[in-house]
Amino acid sequence: MKDLKRIGPLFIIIGALLWSIDGLLRRSLFSLPPSTVVFLEHMIGLIIMTPFLLKKVVKESVMMQKKEWIALGVIGLFSGALGTIFYTAALAKVNYIQFSVVALLQQLQPIWAIIMAAVLLKEKLTKNFIGWALLAIVASYYVTFKDLGLMGDMNANAIIAAVLALLAGIMWGSTTSFSKIILNKVSSQTGTYYRFAAAPIFALMFMGILGQMGSLGTITQNQWITILVITLSTGMVAQLIYYFGLRQTSGRVTAICELVWPASAVLIDYIYFHNTLSWTQIIGIFFVLISIYKVTTLHHEQRLA
Repeated sequence: MKDLKRIGPLFIIIGALLWSIDGLLRRSLFSLPPSTVVFLEHMIGLIIMTPFLLKKVVKESVMMQKKEWIALGVIGLFSGALGTIFYTAALAKVNYIQFSVVALLQQLQPIWAIIMAAVLLKEKLTKNFIGWALLAIVASYYVTFKDLGLMGDMNANAIIAAVLALLAGIMWGSTTSFSKIILNKVSSQTGTYYRFAAAPIFALMFMGILGQMGSLGTITQNQWITILVITLSTGMVAQLIYYFGLRQTSGRVTAICELVWPASAVLIDYIYFHNTLSWTQIIGIFFVLISIYKVTTLHHEQRLA
């Protein structure tokens, strides 16, 4: 168990690295409403998991009380549905190519996650942790905005994408602690299953409100394949890995580990789209990685104390 707790942050990082390639996979889904994509990827994941996890989920359900069920509802609405819808809509606004702009969501996400961890989970914030956390967040700004540019370098769609991405970050960051509440009672597999069971309910609700039900009949064969690939990589699989790590890791440390997302997303932008990295981005990536290493080291030392 001690070994699992020690490597917990590693699984958070692996999950975040998988998420960083998500934008590439979603490019062919530009014609579909974000809520439709969210509904389908969660439903497919739920269908795949059910034969393997249903017995385990039913057995562990008795361990969940009112607090855990409320947390599940919050996760399904904010993280599973709204967060992913905002994220997908942000990618659509920039034609799924400006990874650095959409990666804005990761800059402030740790702030919400750390605050909620302190309030809901009563996690203690040491001076050393706060120092390295601030360095990581500042460094992520250097990573995301080339040559320290900001809104002045963006067109209207990029600005809207940044706002949507920021909203996604708030949704995801604020629900990390709610996930911890559930994972303190059940396994990471059960937690993932419940998340994938709750999100489609809210996504379907948004589809109905926005009059997007007809989009289900417009999905092409290639788009079905893409949604399946997302489910088996950056969706269900990434979530299983992430929840396994989260169960072993504090909420505040998780928030900092997730900052590998903007760093790796910018690298993908460089490798795949040949957008040159500036010296500020290189420096930012270096300090993000250093900060993550220091935070996870502090995490391990505190568990041993």
